[in-house]
Formats: sequence, structure tokens, C-alpha cells
Amino acid sequence: MTDDSEQASLDDIAGTESGDAPTGDTARGDDDGTPTGDAAAGAVAETVEVGVALLAHLEDGTLSLAEAVDRIETVTTDPAVTREILDTAELRGVIDREEGVVRPRSGAFVSFERDVVRREGEFTCQRCGASLSTGYFVQFDAGEHGPFGSSCIRKVTGRD
Repeated sequence: MTDDSEQASLDDIAGTESGDAPTGDTARGDDDGTPTGDAAAGAVAETVEVGVALLAHLEDGTLSLAEAVDRIETVTTDPAVTREILDTAELRGVIDREEGVVRPRSGAFVSFERDVVRREGEFTCQRCGASLSTGYFVQFDAGEHGPFGSSCIRKVTGRD
């Protein structure tokens, strides 16, 4: 899927070297916080599906690999899962990747009236980490993604 130069770019963006242990989002199963096999596999599979759905709904015509990874990091910070999301999206024809450029192909987009749910409460934005009293959540078939603030939801979906 990825050539060596793109892999190196992805590793640089993610701040790791290929083969480093994953450091991101997995389900916690045991009391000591280590993921159990089935719980971790299920959580990773769901994360990958949400990440692919996010890439499928981007409104950008083209993105640099760094911009695509920035969007994916709202789903996971695990470099291995990030690579899996990109690889899966490419295999499914959701995106094209070439020389550090990502092109969404699906033509789908997030309808703010239909696909975004607004909730009041105490949230932390998945993109910027700001405290929120109103959170916006994108409803994908693969699962819910968020919360985001009003400006970050637009950035994540490619509206801004």
C-alpha cells in the first residue's frame, strides 16, 4: 500500500518509527488497564470503521498526508491504527494516496442538519482539547464521532 517515503512521512507525522509499540486508543479490559484480546480487537475494528467513514465524508478535494492524519487523530492517536485506517480506506476505494497526497473519492459529505447531533453538557473537544458546554457529534453508520466545538466540527469535516 504505502511506499517507503510515504511510510516515513506517516511515521514522522505520528511521531514514531515503524515497529514502535502502539500508544493510543484501545479498549481497557483488565484491572491494570491492559486491553483484553477481544475487547481490544473490537475497539480497534470500530475505530478503523469510524476513521474510514470520516475519510469518506471529507469535503476536501485533496489533503496532504499530514492534513489527513490530523483528521484521523480525532479518532485515534495510535500510529498503527492510523495506518490501518488509511490502508483500509484506500483498499475500499474511499481515498486515493499518491506521493503524500490524499484524495477522497466517495463524494459523500456530512449534512449538519441530518448527521450532526448537538448535546449540552461538559465535554472536551476531540480535536483541540477545549472544554465545551455544547458538543457536536457526527453520526456515521459505523458509530458516533465527537464531541467537537462549533469551529472544530467544520474543520474536521473539511468545511473550513
